[in-house]
Amino acid sequence: MGCLVSTPQDSVGNRRRPGSIGEVSVYVPGFRIPKPVDFSLPLGDQLPKNLMESLSALRTRVVVMAGQEAPTVSRTRRKSATQHGGSTLADLHQALQDYLPVLLGLVKDGSQLQHNVQFAWMNQEDEAEETAISNAWYEVLSVLHLMAMLSLSQANLLLLPRTSCDGYQPKVSEENRRASVDIFLKAAGYLDCAVRHVLPQFPTSLREDLPVDLAEGVLRALCLQALGQGVDIQLGMAIDSAKATLAVKRRLACEMVKYWQQAQDNIMNLPLANGWGEKHRLFIKWKYVEAKAAAYYYHGLILDEGNTEKSHGMAVAALQAADEYFKESKRSCEAFNAASPLSRNPPLWGTIKYLSEKIPKDTSSKVRINRDLYSHEKIMETAPTLPDFSLALKPDEFQLPPVFPSWNEDNVGGGQASSNHLKGE
Repeated sequence: MGCLVSTPQDSVGNRRRPGSIGEVSVYVPGFRIPKPVDFSLPLGDQLPKNLMESLSALRTRVVVMAGQEAPTVSRTRRKSATQHGGSTLADLHQALQDYLPVLLGLVKDGSQLQHNVQFAWMNQEDEAEETAISNAWYEVLSVLHLMAMLSLSQANLLLLPRTSCDGYQPKVSEENRRASVDIFLKAAGYLDCAVRHVLPQFPTSLREDLPVDLAEGVLRALCLQALGQGVDIQLGMAIDSAKATLAVKRRLACEMVKYWQQAQDNIMNLPLANGWGEKHRLFIKWKYVEAKAAAYYYHGLILDEGNTEKSHGMAVAALQAADEYFKESKRSCEAFNAASPLSRNPPLWGTIKYLSEKIPKDTSSKVRINRDLYSHEKIMETAPTLPDFSLALKPDEFQLPPVFPSWNEDNVGGGQASSNHLKGE
């Protein structure tokens, strides 16, 4: 059902762990790196030469590019070209897309070839240095995970503020913000496909032995993280729009809370390790608390529009909660940046820039006014419950591509081809 080999972490270790990953708008918990594979020994007498060479060449291309890109993925302002001709995030993503249809031939129609090759990948969030499994579905799962991480890395680069031509403070263009939402949905689509269509291909015993990087909880958390950050961008654009009402902004903020809460629930009890994993947990905690600050702020503003003492009291309680969550989010942010590998915040922009200015000011003003109007007893001392909205943002509908046509030839995988002949007789 698939031989498993996990290499424990040694004192030296080959895992790439940068001391610092620079500015972070979108956290990416490292790149899992594929190790070289020789297909000729396990598959040599079962595949035609041209298919073997294609499979080998496409995977080697991925191995080389991933090895180049991983050490530099966190450099937020780097040269795109390399000695091998421009191994950028987009190039590596394309290499994975080219490889996937050929790889899927190993699992076509339940072929036994799926167990012939041992695939090895270096982990980032697991205690084990690397995990090797003789199951081609493990390779498919690893490819989808890497495609998602590349997308999140691309979104991070788009969402780092750049100094504008007019000389004003750094900002993120509307074009980049809109593009990043599309990328978040694409990343979520890869991860959703991995959870719904690839993980079920593993027997239960093997699923339990997967590295934590590929655990269902981590995959779901990453998917929800992508959706949560997509809503964050939408909220920022709503804040900038004169047409967006308070109700629209509150709804987006409340949806954002649900995405991050679900992400935290999925990742909370997993044995994340080795810096990347713990930092991942801290990032989700930070963004969850930050989302609650936004939601309570807009909920408070809407409650304050009411005409009763009760609504004004609830508004004060909501705004006070927003202020407390905002202060907690700053502490959570500091804890995230201080965790290894070190990181730092880009210049404030978007939702958090607006809220960092408005929450302390509006909370202080409205609390003072309402306390002057009503007695202490009239003001609720606990935050009102946030309204519950259904989640609107969904992952892109990504489907595994059709198997590369050469796999349909009769001379591929002798045993499988023979059984097909028998069915046709």
